[in-house]
Amino acid sequence: MTAAEREPREIVAGLLADRRLLSACAERDMGTLFRLLNHRGISTRRIAAAVDITQGRLYDYMNGKSRVEKLAIFEQIADAFQIPGHLLGLAKRPWEPTAPTSHAFVGEPLPDSDDMAAMDAFRTADRQAGGGRLYSAVLRHLRDNIGPRLVDADGTAQVFAVAAVLTEMAGWMAHDSGHDAVAGRHFTRALPLAHASGDTPLAASIAASTSHLALQTGDPAAAVHWAQTGLDLAEAGPVVPTLIARLHAMSARALAAAGQPTPALRALGRAEEVLDSASEAERPWLSPFDAAALALESALVLSDLRRHDEARTRAEHAIHLRESNRARSLALSRITLAGLHLRCDDLEAAVAVGNEVLAADPNLGSIRVLRQLDGLHTALAVHRSHPPVRALLQRLDETRRARMLLLADIVPPPSKGATA
Repeated sequence: MTAAEREPREIVAGLLADRRLLSACAERDMGTLFRLLNHRGISTRRIAAAVDITQGRLYDYMNGKSRVEKLAIFEQIADAFQIPGHLLGLAKRPWEPTAPTSHAFVGEPLPDSDDMAAMDAFRTADRQAGGGRLYSAVLRHLRDNIGPRLVDADGTAQVFAVAAVLTEMAGWMAHDSGHDAVAGRHFTRALPLAHASGDTPLAASIAASTSHLALQTGDPAAAVHWAQTGLDLAEAGPVVPTLIARLHAMSARALAAAGQPTPALRALGRAEEVLDSASEAERPWLSPFDAAALALESALVLSDLRRHDEARTRAEHAIHLRESNRARSLALSRITLAGLHLRCDDLEAAVAVGNEVLAADPNLGSIRVLRQLDGLHTALAVHRSHPPVRALLQRLDETRRARMLLLADIVPPPSKGATA
């Protein structure tokens, strides 16, 4: 998804920690605010329409010929882009979450044991079975158990945090089910909930997830932006080295995809340095980022930079480190390794790893894995004259048919204009 196609509120959500935006709001300098939004990909036509002013008037504000003075326009700006009212000197807007009233230390809402148990259960099941079968269950839990507590006058920072975590989790599950636009909306909704909880690292984690999604949907520039947004947040709040390492890894992925090898390798090196120094206890709200995850991200970065031998070593290391109960992670790592063996002209190794992938859990409910298997099939097809490859292609076809039957109810419909 390109910047022009993203919702303005999604772009603004990633700027809520940007010093330039905060300064413009504090000074009520809407011309600077509009220029900042325009530079981030929101067209002047969309800005003017959202605020209900003419483009001519917008240009006057952006060029400094006049300033916004009317309260009604400030309110329209806040509501159009979901800028919290207090940033513009306004009363809390109707769409803003109810403020937490807990006396817990701001920035570190403590998890309730029941909430923690629910999050752990969803997270564990997702890693083992994929998100496709769990997505509706997470949505029901949010609707029935978390939603009523959010609107309760006695809502706490912890409730906002768990709502943010589960909304982000729903986004990942939608992504795993092939519904990337839905995933993006979940991430967009999760960010203000994290801000409302007071947990800055949690907001940074959601920015990392949004960076990943932007990369998967072919927008490396947005992926770089969201990784940097996350780093700004992570460095402003309590320092969590594993989270900072994850954000540097996402920055490296995006920079490599954008064809910028030197900054990509620099970011990757920084991720490795930070993760090596990490010693803090795991924060309960955040998904762990460990050496196995970094090894796979490193393999993908090096693959994009066409350093295939090094990438292959990292992918092998990722598989070696990953726990056997992490079915989806192992599948993605093995598919990556098989593809790297092909790029290194090692057909026998590619076939061996491909067969390992197919021998794993056949009930894994992940469209992401299915699509990556399709990519491996395409890469192998040019070598179909080799008998072991031909046999593996036949197994891949059989596996795809079986998994499509199992996943028929969650496979997204074809895009408009797609051909059979």
